[in-house]
Amino acid sequence: MSQIRRLAAILAADVAGYSRLMGVDEEGTLERLKAHRRQLIDPTIAEHHGRIVKTTGDGLLVEFASVVDAVRCAVAVQQAMPERNTDVAADNRIELRIGINLGDVIVEGDDLYGDGVNIAARVEALADAGGVFISNTVHDHVRDRLPFVFEDLGEQQVKNIARPVRVYRVSDTGAARQRLTPSLPLPDKPSIAVLPFENLSGDPEQEYFADGMVEEIITALSRIRWLFVIARNSSFTYKGQVVNVKQVGRELGVRYVLEGSVRKAGGRVRITAQLIDALSGTHLWADRFDGLLEDIFDVQDKVASSVAGVIEPAVQAAEIARSADRPTTDLTAYELYLRALPNCHSWERERIHTALELLEQAIERDPSFGPALALAARCHHHFDRLGGAQDPDLHRRAAVDYARRAVRAAPDDPTTLGNAAGVLGSFGGDINPAIALADRALALNPSFAGGWRMSGWLRLWAGDLDVAIEHFETAFRLSPRERGGAHCMGIGEAQFFQRRFNEAIINLLNALEALPGHAGIYRYLASCYAHMGRLDEAREMVRRLRAIAPTVMPHAMYGLQWRNPEHREFFLSGLRLAAREDA
Repeated sequence: MSQIRRLAAILAADVAGYSRLMGVDEEGTLERLKAHRRQLIDPTIAEHHGRIVKTTGDGLLVEFASVVDAVRCAVAVQQAMPERNTDVAADNRIELRIGINLGDVIVEGDDLYGDGVNIAARVEALADAGGVFISNTVHDHVRDRLPFVFEDLGEQQVKNIARPVRVYRVSDTGAARQRLTPSLPLPDKPSIAVLPFENLSGDPEQEYFADGMVEEIITALSRIRWLFVIARNSSFTYKGQVVNVKQVGRELGVRYVLEGSVRKAGGRVRITAQLIDALSGTHLWADRFDGLLEDIFDVQDKVASSVAGVIEPAVQAAEIARSADRPTTDLTAYELYLRALPNCHSWERERIHTALELLEQAIERDPSFGPALALAARCHHHFDRLGGAQDPDLHRRAAVDYARRAVRAAPDDPTTLGNAAGVLGSFGGDINPAIALADRALALNPSFAGGWRMSGWLRLWAGDLDVAIEHFETAFRLSPRERGGAHCMGIGEAQFFQRRFNEAIINLLNALEALPGHAGIYRYLASCYAHMGRLDEAREMVRRLRAIAPTVMPHAMYGLQWRNPEHREFFLSGLRLAAREDA
């Protein structure tokens, strides 16, 4: 077979400490290495147009037509490896060493030989775990073409090569810093770091505002008790640096990273922010905020409050999605709580039942788990409102019991207090203690959208209609991307009692679109249409109500939430008229 010579970029890689790893856990090491090859290494090589020449146990030899592709491929692999080792004990982690050379090679069939290959292997042997080392021939071709830092390690005498080889470390792969700063384990609850916002104003005097913005956001997020927030002193170590979000997540031990920028133009200021899943690099949320420079500190407060308000449901949604992908065996109380959460807001019996079963398991594992106790109270409250139970008082008693236990278990958790307040305020007792609980939740976390919504319901039941509408609107402003059914329903009911029927109809129909199984919305629409004299539409609402509810009129306990008897009678009289017309 004739020999063919050609110029090629050769990448050599092997596993650092492979013999030790095999000695500790031979089968596990082989399985992990195969998974790295299948899921990361081989696809990355193919993506960068490389050809695997041969494999030797823990080693790889790869040919590239482009030296730029070879270096990009090596960096991509090394940047991804720390993430794959996140949940692996330090002694069992597979870390690669990579060396690259550009030189003349001899081609025999599918194999390659010659000094071009030998130098690549010798450079790889010099590399440290997680590193990419390149020869001077590679450096000469890529130094002005790639955005990496090349650290000159000087000339190195390598085995079986007559002349020394100048070697460079590609130090901006994310792996070098990873070696100096070990990965921190994720805490047992959702975690976030707020990075310093970039000042895009071109005015150094605005630096104080950008820094103050971050401090305000950190403070606002810290009020969310279920969220682990990295302190300012740690997050500001990244100030002025171009950072890799995945690397930040590993170094600070957080799941989520918030980053943003501040730009001043004329008399206005614009602030942008984006929330990123540091493990996957996925963008979860982004928004921008504008304001007048003369109101700069008011803008700062508003942005901090709004960011905290939208991050809470965004993080919660991400946590729920992550939890849903996990196995269902041996779940912690918190995982059970997350699995229950999406069903707790439903008005479908089967989903509420599913949520309650999960919450009861969580409470059995942790009887003082306040958020789970409060959600269990809400589930029983939903069953009470749906009606049709053999024992009408059963769900009411259970809801009140769970709510009181929740307040005792977590007196400083805003979410727990808000949910408990709503349940305790809906059953006809003194509403003032429930309002006090909601106020306390909002004092602990002014950005708590759910707390403002619950406060809206309590004010509505107490008869403070203008305040109720204001609180519902605040809740919607803090969480504009959340399903707006509850907000619209609350505002529509308040407008109904204010005799603002046309506006009420619009909001109640919007609520029905978001919550099509909610019998209460049909009842209010039927009553509203009846009071307006639009009896055909009132009858249609009653007809649709009969398809989902056992009775048109709510059970006797339902009207107790209205402390103003005139409001209660106004609602029921319209519903009676609609039901009579339907008969």
